Amino acid sequence: MNLLHSIHLSTGDPIVPMVALSTPVLLGIAAAGIAVLLLLIIRFRIHAFIALLLVSVLVAVSAQIALGDIFTLVATGVGNTMGKVALIIALGAILGRLIEVSGGVQSLADHFTTVLGPKRVAIALTVVAFLVAIPVFFEVGVIVMVPIVYAFSKVAGFNPIKFGLPMFGLMLTVHVVVPPHPGIVAGAGVFGADIGLVALVSLPICAVLGFLCYFIASLMNRRDYELAPSVAAQIAELGSSSNIITTTNKQGTVLAPPRAGLIILLIAIPIVQILAGTVAGLLLPVDTFAHGLSVFIGTPVFALLVAVGIAYFALPVKRGWPSRQTNEIFESSFPPIASILLVVAGGGVFGQVLQSSGIGAALASTLDSLGVPLMVLGFIVSLVLRAAQGSATVAIVTTGGLLATAVTGGDYSPLQIALITVAVGFGSLGLSHVTDAGFWVVTRYLGLTVADGLRTWTVLTTILGIAGFLITYLVWMLVGISA
Repeated sequence: MNLLHSIHLSTGDPIVPMVALSTPVLLGIAAAGIAVLLLLIIRFRIHAFIALLLVSVLVAVSAQIALGDIFTLVATGVGNTMGKVALIIALGAILGRLIEVSGGVQSLADHFTTVLGPKRVAIALTVVAFLVAIPVFFEVGVIVMVPIVYAFSKVAGFNPIKFGLPMFGLMLTVHVVVPPHPGIVAGAGVFGADIGLVALVSLPICAVLGFLCYFIASLMNRRDYELAPSVAAQIAELGSSSNIITTTNKQGTVLAPPRAGLIILLIAIPIVQILAGTVAGLLLPVDTFAHGLSVFIGTPVFALLVAVGIAYFALPVKRGWPSRQTNEIFESSFPPIASILLVVAGGGVFGQVLQSSGIGAALASTLDSLGVPLMVLGFIVSLVLRAAQGSATVAIVTTGGLLATAVTGGDYSPLQIALITVAVGFGSLGLSHVTDAGFWVVTRYLGLTVADGLRTWTVLTTILGIAGFLITYLVWMLVGISA
């Protein structure tokens, strides 16, 4: 049985390979699939969505999954992935577009760049990214911050990767190891770790990694990277007269762009709402109306929907935009994200095929037999699973399932169990590449080619994952000495 999870048809039968292939064969199929995918995208410049879909089908056929089940897996992979990110990306795009065409993004960028200067803006945004990432899912944080990254990049004359790389790297670091994010919470549940101890351990480590993230990103940004034409066009349009709606009052006076404070408020609304809902959900008793209400309020999709509603009244309505023009603005926010949505969907299909074929289980079982220390093993298993199928949550949960018996039966203290959990979380941070939907979100929004994404994002996440594990292991040794 697949250790990750099985996909069920309407009959209730799980989708599994027709023939149980050996572990070496499964590992070979995985390696060949990833190699072909990289070749198609980098060498032959085939669109990532088509390449991901084609390789997913080839891997499924090679892994002996029944031909009649393959496109059920495809549909499931699309549904599972898009169900998590499609509405978030769409609502975030609308919010960003409203702020952009009102002149608010440019106003905000001008304000902070004038007050802080370009170098301090980069540092400030990295700090903000750390705080935002604690309550907010990674994809939500990226979507909310992208318009600001673009605007600052235009004002400062920098490639958006200069601001975006350290921000998004730190946001993903927090996402994989700090509760209440789903992967680490699920891992803590499997190991029986105390959530409070996990947070107590992971937050200071992430704060230290913030400095490393900014330093490594600064070194990477010494090189010039090719900027995708679509992203370059979006940045070029910021602040142009054709891209900003000029608003006049009844006396015919042209209104100034919305103030920076209003734009900050619109960005903060979903973040604060998610944080409030999350904290209340943790404190309130489960199965009560108050708990359900807090979960509803803190859901990222609902939080963004509220933000879009408030932005609608604060910008189009208050500033007197015609409804037809407002509807055109809403419509214009969707074409730029179409390619991103397709690529994210393709990544979800590839990950689903790798999971259901048994390749993930084969990788985990192989690593489990190497005989290395438990904490190191947890990190390695999680790291390899992350690289193989893309999902940090799946990597953490699968690793937890493999090692749960050893952890619970190993006479470890609550703090040691929390450290093992965090180490597994840092394993799921590294090697974010073409199997990871987040890789495509970051590279597409920052305008990077796949090759440049591998040189920057993949390398940065791997360095952060290894560094986070080493710090965690140091704490482990100090705990052992003091015990």
